[in-house]
Amino acid sequence: MSDAKTIERLRRIGWRGHDLPGEGRQVARVAAQHRAGYELHDGEQVFSAQPAGYFLKRGLDPAERPAVGDFVEVEAGKPPHIVAVQPRRTVLSRAAAGERYERQVIAANVDYVLVLTGLDGDFNPARIERYLSLVEGSGAQPVVVLSKLDVSDEFTRRVAELKARLPEGTPIHALNGKDPASAAVLHAYLKPGDSAVLVGSSGAGKSTLTNTLLGSQHMATGDVRSHDSRGRHTTTHRALLTLPSGGCLIDTPGMRELKLTGEENLDLFADIEALAENCRFADCGHGSEPGCAVQEALRDGELTPERWRNFLKLRDEREEQAAMLESRLRRQRGARPSVKPHGLRGPREKE
Repeated sequence: MSDAKTIERLRRIGWRGHDLPGEGRQVARVAAQHRAGYELHDGEQVFSAQPAGYFLKRGLDPAERPAVGDFVEVEAGKPPHIVAVQPRRTVLSRAAAGERYERQVIAANVDYVLVLTGLDGDFNPARIERYLSLVEGSGAQPVVVLSKLDVSDEFTRRVAELKARLPEGTPIHALNGKDPASAAVLHAYLKPGDSAVLVGSSGAGKSTLTNTLLGSQHMATGDVRSHDSRGRHTTTHRALLTLPSGGCLIDTPGMRELKLTGEENLDLFADIEALAENCRFADCGHGSEPGCAVQEALRDGELTPERWRNFLKLRDEREEQAAMLESRLRRQRGARPSVKPHGLRGPREKE
């Protein structure tokens, strides 16, 4: 097969590169990862492969290993072996659970992150803000998707609540994940060559929506508990799927824990940062200090207590994760920390 035809084939699964690797190597995309190895897609077919020994080294940063969505270079063999991961143009990651700092890649090389939340008891604006905070530095565009439109009569109020709470211009779509006509609004994010990752809690309707977009019962679905609208993990691993619309969709298991990495800017809360600039004192703690613009906004209703509390929670978590990251970097370089912590403002007072 000629280079032109190979590149055209790879374009269909989202490859944006220009040069193919040298003789004896081919490019493929990671479609799934299992304990026994990887499933790769070359634009025409799916095949199994094993990672080269380098990726199995103890102490290797997990973020350096192939992840779902990665484009990798593969050498022929029985089985074929992944020998290199091509540079990622976007990467969505989270801090892994546990006391040691490790970053876990959720998906690589995606154009959109579809943040799915049910309009039933799963609806949680604070959780949506957490997802969007992680998406900020990924290079991908967040899209909020509200599912289960067919079982909710409060979607108008909830959409209005999110529009008032999230940055202007954030795409928000309410739909019925079982209805192809309703789900068609997402085709704009799943055009040929585009890639999206679908994230959300268990029971939000990810597998149901995926099946609708596929036009087939590909993913297992499950019931949700009536008292909190949560479900069991019907998706057990991340998987990249090619859709009839021409795009690629990465479905993910429900995530019980979604920890910040420590490198978030929290631009989602830029309005709160702007408020803090108007405080009388430069080192205002935003408690009982006189002339606190944040407290004034809380009293006037310009800032809701729920959003303020969520900002504080995410900010403190980011600082904790940033400290863990810096400690890890210190051990690696054997030097004193050089990264200054984030904060609303410095310790000096205004002139």
